[in-house]
Amino acid sequence: MADTEDITESALLLAEYERIKEEQKTRIGFRDNLLYFTLAASIAVLAITARSGQAQLLLAVPAICLVLGWTYLVNDEKISAVGCYIRDQLGPRLAGLSGAHGTVFGWELYHRDDASRTTRKRIQTAVDLFTYLALPMTCTTAFWCSPAVQPALVAVSLVQTLALAVLGWQFLHYARR
Repeated sequence: MADTEDITESALLLAEYERIKEEQKTRIGFRDNLLYFTLAASIAVLAITARSGQAQLLLAVPAICLVLGWTYLVNDEKISAVGCYIRDQLGPRLAGLSGAHGTVFGWELYHRDDASRTTRKRIQTAVDLFTYLALPMTCTTAFWCSPAVQPALVAVSLVQTLALAVLGWQFLHYARR
């Protein structure tokens, strides 16, 4: 083990940077896979529903989208929080300690200045809303129009619809950042 005199604040900050960038990378992979898994699970439910003719199974899609959509959103927020922390806290502290003239960890600012960033964010928000809101609401509407409608299942579908509205609002809220 190294002497505490050998450990500098700069070394600690660089180690922290490496760890949180690794966490960010892991979260990005997990988040992106959630989108694919949500689509695959929803398509599987749709196929089972079509094969069995049991429209009440369509209510599984909103449940899937709520759980996975919230997980997607939380991971997306943490990914953004890591970038913000690096830009606003870690970079300036390290720049001050090192006497650097200019931005430390410039990529954290540079990639945000891309002229197409706003368009990409809007398109990604539309994809997220389609996957986690429009798709499950289409399934809910199909259930409501089916002969399988029962009061208890309608109540479940109304609670799901309310929860989906909250999730959609959260997607829009976080997209503004």
